Amino acid sequence: MNIIAWIILGLLAGAIAKWIFPGHQGGGFIATMFLGIIGAFIGGTLMTFIRTGTLQLAGASLSIPGVFVAVLGAIIAIWLWGLINRG
Repeated sequence: MNIIAWIILGLLAGAIAKWIFPGHQGGGFIATMFLGIIGAFIGGTLMTFIRTGTLQLAGASLSIPGVFVAVLGAIIAIWLWGLINRG
């Protein structure tokens, strides 16, 4: 059941982040899911760092705040990917 929750969170967060971030990101269904899952890890890790002051790998959960954190992480991931590919 946990894998299904990560897939749902990934699709939801990735789709919202692609919708919010300006420009064309490309990718299909699978790329959007991976973007959201990576965003959940980036956002979860940043929120853990802000709360505790320690850098620990953490993921967001399938909840309203978790989706918000995952979307923010996915937007950061899109922005970083744009910086890397700009060169």
